[in-house]
Amino acid sequence: MGKLSNSISLAKESFGVLKQDKELAAIPLVSAITCGVVALAVGGGMLLTVDQISDPVPGQDDFAATPATWVVGIVGLFILGMIAQFFAATLVAGANERLEGGNPTLRSAVSKASTRVAPVLGWAAINSTVGVVLNAIRDKAGFIGDIVVGMIGAAWGVVTWLVLPIIIVEGIGPIAAVKRSAILLKSTWGENLFAQMGLGLVGFLIMLPGILVFGAVSFAIPLAGIPLLIIWVAVIGSIMSALSAIYRTALYRFAVGLPTGEAFSNAELVGAFAIKKSSSKK
Repeated sequence: MGKLSNSISLAKESFGVLKQDKELAAIPLVSAITCGVVALAVGGGMLLTVDQISDPVPGQDDFAATPATWVVGIVGLFILGMIAQFFAATLVAGANERLEGGNPTLRSAVSKASTRVAPVLGWAAINSTVGVVLNAIRDKAGFIGDIVVGMIGAAWGVVTWLVLPIIIVEGIGPIAAVKRSAILLKSTWGENLFAQMGLGLVGFLIMLPGILVFGAVSFAIPLAGIPLLIIWVAVIGSIMSALSAIYRTALYRFAVGLPTGEAFSNAELVGAFAIKKSSSKK
């Protein structure tokens, strides 16, 4: 069974899990709302710390960032990263509970993620630091440098994609989880890439008809389609985020040989990963 077939089977059965646990799709929505509120607060704090540079021409005043502006911005970025990673860990915890044969609820998922809050926040700090460093390099790099930095960022995402399932299930620290995720990449790289690119493409294709319809409505009746478009994108985005978390958790469990219960009962898929796991030990 090829990697593409594995990926498609994983995606199909992940959707089946999501149909059983629809409440998991609410977690990314809550995450987005929470991050939005925090981002507004951070933005307001940054505005309060900038210096206004007067201009003789009325209305032409400029603004310059101060050291305090940078501090507020960087701290805010780390806080946003921690919030996003905690909610992502909550999704993974809920998905893992289902794959273990349980019946997850929002409360049980949050409770499980809370027991791993220290390594999850540690991972968020590492991930945010990498993002800040790469963005700083990108700002000073030329066109070629920008491409190279983009490739490094993409590689980082692929290598660390299983970090959260590893932390939630194994309870190890963030650095050890990054190393373990890199090791597991050997047997999961094809399915990993499919999830990183394929699921994103599927989500975009699902969103596209709604974007076109609401765009046409806005063209006919200015601003009328914008609220509907925001709701549509938020709903589809939440569903795809939940689907990705289930897929990621299932991929991790297959890669390390953990049972996936009735949720992933595709015998051919189970056999394919058993062969890969056996081969990796030789």
